Amino acid sequence: MDDQTRIELEAAAFRALRHHLMEKRTDVQNIDMMNLTGFCRNCLSRWYQEAANERGIEMTKDEAREIYYGMPYDDWKVRCQTEASPDKQAAFKTAFAENVGDKS
Repeated sequence: MDDQTRIELEAAAFRALRHHLMEKRTDVQNIDMMNLTGFCRNCLSRWYQEAANERGIEMTKDEAREIYYGMPYDDWKVRCQTEASPDKQAAFKTAFAENVGDKS
């Protein structure tokens, strides 16, 4: 497989993942994803931002989130996020520290 085809397939897989998380499974909470997998939608938007920045494209965290979520992040939270239990919040602190560290 040539590099261009590989890149196109990887991009298609990313778009499919984004569509799945943003259109089909809005019920899956970011905190649950982070606690179970070590990443969430915010991580995906951060990776998008980091890739842009590495290529000299200036992009803020909020800009990347709006691109990924298709709306301002605060709007997404109102529409789709629910209150997390204290147990989930405690597990999130651990998962965040282990997988993200000091990035937000």
